[in-house]
Amino acid sequence: MASVDEMRLVAGWAAAEGWNPGDGDAAVFHPADPGGFLIGRLDGRAITSISAVRYGSGHGFIGLYLTVPEHRGQGYGYRTWQVGMDRLAGRNIGLDGVVAQQGNYRRSGFREAWVTTRFQGTPAGAQRAAGIEVADARSAGFDELAAYDRRFFPAERDAFLALWITAPERRAVVARRGGAIAGFAARRPAGDADRIGPLFADSPEIAETLLAALSGDPEAPVMIDVPADHRAATALAERVGLKAAWDTARMYTGGVPDIDRSGIYAVTTLELG
Repeated sequence: MASVDEMRLVAGWAAAEGWNPGDGDAAVFHPADPGGFLIGRLDGRAITSISAVRYGSGHGFIGLYLTVPEHRGQGYGYRTWQVGMDRLAGRNIGLDGVVAQQGNYRRSGFREAWVTTRFQGTPAGAQRAAGIEVADARSAGFDELAAYDRRFFPAERDAFLALWITAPERRAVVARRGGAIAGFAARRPAGDADRIGPLFADSPEIAETLLAALSGDPEAPVMIDVPADHRAATALAERVGLKAAWDTARMYTGGVPDIDRSGIYAVTTLELG
């Protein structure tokens, strides 16, 4: 198992791949499932990694599957992959697969649910809709927030969610309409840009309101990971000036979970779902 310090090392590997992990993500990810972060070592040196995080009794998520460049193509990564998959045996397992690995994932039983497009740039022109209240997510009752998040994710993830909205240098907001939560979004620093995720909303207007609330500094670039077949989400990203950069595929072993995909304007994270 990986320690928090080793997870910081893995975050550095991910940054070198251009994945832009969030600053401080290691400290937030680890408590979600402390046994779910695995390191492969050669002669005592860490050379491979994978996260195999358990959610609830039936869901799991694979991420941070990496091998240091000088040891690729030698089977070390695949051995780590097998250990991670064994840890999630019997669950519907999800991941966000880069293009180069999608064929390998299909051979391991994964099937594509949708394409996720990374949009990036400096957002401009997002407008707040009338009648929508935006507040700090920490002001919401946690049970209410967790229930809203559960609409868009296949299992409860309370430990992760609690840290996601309270970790340093992050901002998380909720939108309310008629008193009830109608949207949830968070922004965190990630190297030379910020990542916004999740961006969950009951309507395009609410999604844009949350994006406007999180835009803040007009000079600060952001990245969001948008389900490509969600036309309203893609249109919103393009309308505020963000540009498509690269794609991954959300894939599952057991079919697409019963979640409210219409409200996912940006996924929470490519690493933990």
